Amino acid sequence: MPSEEAALSLSYRQGSRPLRTGAGALIRSGRAAAWLGRYVWSGWAGLAGLFCLAAAWQAGHELYGSFILPAPGETIAVAWQILHAPEFAGIAATTAERALTGFALAAGIGTLAGVVAGYSFAAMRILKPIVTVTLGVPPIAWIVLALIWFGSGNGSAVMTVVLASMPISFAGALEGVATRDRSLDAMARVFGASPLRRFRTVTLPHLLSYMFAAWTTTIGSAWKVTVMAELLSNTGGVGSELATARAVFDIPAVTAWILITVGFALISDYAILHPLREAVERWRSAGLPWGVKR
Repeated sequence: MPSEEAALSLSYRQGSRPLRTGAGALIRSGRAAAWLGRYVWSGWAGLAGLFCLAAAWQAGHELYGSFILPAPGETIAVAWQILHAPEFAGIAATTAERALTGFALAAGIGTLAGVVAGYSFAAMRILKPIVTVTLGVPPIAWIVLALIWFGSGNGSAVMTVVLASMPISFAGALEGVATRDRSLDAMARVFGASPLRRFRTVTLPHLLSYMFAAWTTTIGSAWKVTVMAELLSNTGGVGSELATARAVFDIPAVTAWILITVGFALISDYAILHPLREAVERWRSAGLPWGVKR
């Protein structure tokens, strides 16, 4: 009898494991679908703002005419033609490589320096004036210096992005670490938590609430500065196309390239940073009507 009971128990466990696995996969897919639905639904507010901007744009077109400000529909039509041009993929890839490389370096260096300055008063006293001076220099001045230092190539655009955008990430990291709850950190130290664990569990969640706002500004600045550097240095990419359109007074093409650049910045923000923020800051959803069910 014991052997039969053991066999029945074994067969039950073996038969129920696929059910549990399938149920877990179903629950995970349901959570992913719910998150995707909330993420898409939250975009309606942003679309409403864009439609208001388009209405103001149309009003400006009606007031000044196409030579000064082409209509949104006309600009979108030209942008659609540009997107379907055979050479567009290469142009976009060149600008995207420069902008995203500069953003990664600016965010990485600025965040690391800001964290160090937030923990060390001496480092903050040393680094903060340097970053303030760096932030005070106009991006166009950095572009001129980068062209002299690195010549016409990827290095000038990437370095300009780093120098112009790094102070934003530095300021965010500095404020995030400096305003952490020191009593919680002291309590974790009393309970024997290592410095790395205290940073991961106490400081990092608070730091990220500052960093995502700073990174959003940094990535938008990276696209703007990259296009500006390409326009002045004529090193290919969206900036060179913008310079060509300006030279021949093709105003619809100018506004179309500007619209495409803004689209790249929005995609970088909403397709990279926002999903990452949703993934690492699940506690923000706990106050919603459905909350975080785990």
